[in-house]
Amino acid sequence: MKKTILSITMALVFGGFAFAATEPADIITKTVKTEESTVMWKAYKVTGSHTGLIQLTAGELTFDEDALVGGNFTVDMTSLIATDLEGDSKAKLEGHLKSDDFFGVNNHPSSTLVFTEVKANGKNSYEVTGDLTIKGITKPITFDVSIYGNKATATAKIDRAEYDVRYGSGSFFDNLGDKTIYDEFDLVVDLEF
Repeated sequence: MKKTILSITMALVFGGFAFAATEPADIITKTVKTEESTVMWKAYKVTGSHTGLIQLTAGELTFDEDALVGGNFTVDMTSLIATDLEGDSKAKLEGHLKSDDFFGVNNHPSSTLVFTEVKANGKNSYEVTGDLTIKGITKPITFDVSIYGNKATATAKIDRAEYDVRYGSGSFFDNLGDKTIYDEFDLVVDLEF
């Protein structure tokens, strides 16, 4: 009788621990409202800079209760526009950025970002590492994300040379002088979900 009670007790105790260990976390996936969200870029050259926008076509943020734990995004590279120019200059820059000299959007119409690691670094603030794919090349990047209610902001520096975007790059060509376009460009992302 004592062995039976001991066996039942052990089964309940170890069974309870096994159940608690396999119980799923409270994971919530929130879809990003692509029409209300913005992705702004800023690129630099020796003689100045250019700014523009690119359209987010899909995105999700994953939370464990209120803590950010994951995310993934897709942007439409064909939607790339310049916001600091007008007329022929605007059309010329946009056409050049979409060409094979830069992002080759005919062959690579979308780019993606998939979070691989998220670390909390303060209240509502996270350091995110993710796999960014541009022109079919995937490289890790790390950036900061802040979340407030149903909004998130992120800023990232991207090194275009890592994605074989060569035009005007001092990493690939010598003696460019004032025609040099710097490899790093900034992304500023405002999300609503």
